[in-house]
Amino acid sequence: MGTPGEGLGRCSHALIRGVPESLAAGDSAGAGLPALDLAKAQREHGVLGGKLRQRLGLQLLELPPEEPLPLGPLLGDTAVIQGDTALITRPWSPARRPEVDGVRKALQDLGLRIVEMGDENATLDGTDVLFTGREFFVGLSKWTNHRGAEIVADTFRDFAVSTVPVAGPSHLRGLCGMGGPRTVVAGSSDAAQKAVRAMAALTDHPYASLTLPDDAAADCLFLRPGLPGAPPFLLHRGGGDLPNSQEALQKLSDVTLVPVSCSELEKAGAGLSSLCLVLSTRPHS
Repeated sequence: MGTPGEGLGRCSHALIRGVPESLAAGDSAGAGLPALDLAKAQREHGVLGGKLRQRLGLQLLELPPEEPLPLGPLLGDTAVIQGDTALITRPWSPARRPEVDGVRKALQDLGLRIVEMGDENATLDGTDVLFTGREFFVGLSKWTNHRGAEIVADTFRDFAVSTVPVAGPSHLRGLCGMGGPRTVVAGSSDAAQKAVRAMAALTDHPYASLTLPDDAAADCLFLRPGLPGAPPFLLHRGGGDLPNSQEALQKLSDVTLVPVSCSELEKAGAGLSSLCLVLSTRPHS
């Protein structure tokens, strides 16, 4: 099946969803979440969309904000996409489950094969799923259970799927991610290091590893844009957000670093990988 990371194919489209005013209300966006600066959150979101479109050359599809869905911008939780298949997830929080509807429609319009999670006992947040290009790791967390992981394995049968225990309130991709086709990056916390050790014990593929001072810095996106001759990119949290991790990120010499900020959106629980869905497809002509 090729070299590690080969399955991280060239990307053509990115899907994001606008930031609703209801996200700024704090508790209305979810228990215990602080109020945030709506204008700043919307600016961060706009810059992210701009870099996906202009810097990475992706076709950007933006769903409109929906006021009844304050956490709608975290659409990375709503689907797991590989190739032409999209698994529509079943978020742990019942209040978030309507978020999948608009995403399902957008992915259908792009011609993807849609797989639904019909088991009411299953929970799955997309940001608990890490695809390395050769295999899937599914974090067993507060948000995702064993049945959810089994459905990932049933959906993507061409790939090995392993489960990784995730301690604390984080998703798996809030602790570790792909910093390149053969490199796993992970935060320095005990939870992050336990997760990356578990991954290393479960895989037959050789991945290099890089530890970053901040867990949130490991929540990054390795992307191969579809532009001819374009280098691979690593979309990551910039120095304004996480200055301690910038020196370590410079060690990833085989990618072009593209920094973005989501410090305000982070107050609502957003990690970088939760704010967009990236896919390799072409719309119907």
